[in-house]
Amino acid sequence: MVQSKSNIIDVFLIDDDEDDFILVKDYLDELNSNNSFQISWQPDFDVALEEVCSNNFNICLVDYRLGEKNGLDFIKTVRARGCEIPLILLTGQGDKEIDYEAMKLGASDYLIKSEINANTLGRSIRYAINHAQSIKDLNANEAKYRSLFERSVDSIYMINKEHLFIDVNQSMEKLLGYSKGKILQMTMKELFASEESYQYFYHMLTKSGQVKDFEITLVKKDGDKVECLVNGIALADDDGIIYGYQGIIHDLTLRKRAEEDLLIAEKLAMTGQIARSMAHEVRNPLTNLNLALEQLRDEVEDQEDTGLYFDIIRRNADRIEQLITEMLKSSKPKQLNPELGNLNDVINETLNITSDRIKLRGIRLVRKLEPELPKISFDQEQLKTAFLNIIINAIEAMEVDSGILKIDSHREEGSIVLSIADNGKGIPPDQIKKLFDPFFTGKKGGMGLGLTSTQNIINSHSAKITVDSEVGQGTIFKIIFPLNTLR
Repeated sequence: MVQSKSNIIDVFLIDDDEDDFILVKDYLDELNSNNSFQISWQPDFDVALEEVCSNNFNICLVDYRLGEKNGLDFIKTVRARGCEIPLILLTGQGDKEIDYEAMKLGASDYLIKSEINANTLGRSIRYAINHAQSIKDLNANEAKYRSLFERSVDSIYMINKEHLFIDVNQSMEKLLGYSKGKILQMTMKELFASEESYQYFYHMLTKSGQVKDFEITLVKKDGDKVECLVNGIALADDDGIIYGYQGIIHDLTLRKRAEEDLLIAEKLAMTGQIARSMAHEVRNPLTNLNLALEQLRDEVEDQEDTGLYFDIIRRNADRIEQLITEMLKSSKPKQLNPELGNLNDVINETLNITSDRIKLRGIRLVRKLEPELPKISFDQEQLKTAFLNIIINAIEAMEVDSGILKIDSHREEGSIVLSIADNGKGIPPDQIKKLFDPFFTGKKGGMGLGLTSTQNIINSHSAKITVDSEVGQGTIFKIIFPLNTLR
C-alpha cells in the first residue's frame, strides 16, 4: 500500500457499471473539502487485478457483481497473491452470508450501495486504511517476536491449563530430540524424570502463577536425561482468567560439564598435592625403616620365626612404596605422545589382551564397532591402559558363564563415542560419584587407583567419561572424544 502524496488517498474501484463509478466519484468529491481523494476505475477483472497488486493504491472498492466472476473471487485472488491492500466490498443488497464470507477472505468492510453516502463511504475508507495499517503493524510485531521465539538459544514453550503443549520453538525440539508435531501431542509431565519435581512445578504454577529458576531433569526421546533450569509464568486473558502458561527451559549441560571438569581438575590437583606430600613425608622414614631392617637382620640370630617376621615387614614396606608410586602416577598429568589413528584399532588391541580372561570366565563378547571412524590424534598406549582398566573391572563384575560384554563405537554429533557395557552386579547410586576418587575400590585387595588413572588419561585427551549403572542390571561406561579438538 503506497500513498503517492501525504494528503492524497488513492482509491481504486473495480466495477463493470460506469454509473456506479460516477456515483462513487461524486461522493469522494464531496469529501475533498476535508480530505483529498484520487480515484481510478477499471471494469475488467484481470486488468484490475494486475493494477491493484501493483501497490500503487491506498484502498480498493470492489463491486460484488463483476460479470462471470464476483467480488468475492476478486478478494480471494488478491489475498492469494499476498497483496495487503485494504478492500471494501460493495453490493446492491444486504446479504449476511456474503458479508461473512467477505470478511473471512480478508475484506476490511462491507457496504450496501443503497445505504452509501459521502460520509459513510469516507468513514469506511478511513476505517479500512487504519485497520489495514494496524494489521500490518501487528503482523510485523508478530513476525519479530516469532523470529525471537524461533531463534532463541533457550527452549521456549507454551502449555494450556492441562499442561498440554500448544507451541514450542526449534531449540525445544533440539533439546528433547522430538519433532514439534510429536511434542504438541505430549504433556509437560511426560518429560519430567521425577514425579516429585513435576508436582512441585505444577503446584507453583497453579498456586502462584509462576516458577523461577527451578532445576529439573528432563528425559529425551532416546532416554537420555538432561539437567535443565525451568521458568514459567501464567497467561491470562483480558478478564484475568488464566488460559495457559509459557516459559523458558535453559539447558544446564554445558554448565554442569564445566563444573564437573573443574571439580575433577581440583580433585586431581589435590590428589597430586597429597601424593607429593605423602611421598616426601613417608618415603624418608620408609627408607630409614628398610635400612634399619637390613641392619637388624644381620644382627639378629637366624631363627625360624624371625625370618617370617622380617618378610612380613619387608612385604608391607614394599606395598607402601608401591601405593605411593601408583598414587603419584595416577594423579600426575599424562604426557602424551599423540599420533593420528583409528580408535577401533586401540579397542581391538585391548580386547586381545583380555581375551584369555574373557574366555576363562565364559563371557560373551558383543563387538559393534562402526567402520571407517574418523581418524583422531591420541596416545595409543595411554588409551590402551585406560580401556584396559574399564574392561577388566567389567569382566570381574560379571558372573562366570553368564556375562555379556558389549563394546560399541560410533560417531555422534561431532564426537566419537566408545561404550563399554556389562551385565554385572552394577554400582549403587551413592558410589558412582566416588568411582574416580583415589583409593575408592569395591574389589578386595584393590588399590582404588585404576579408574583415577583412567580419568586422568581421558581428561588429557580432552575427552569425557560418564558412568550409568543399575544395581543387578549392569554398568555402562561412555567415553566421548570431540572431533573438533582431536583432529
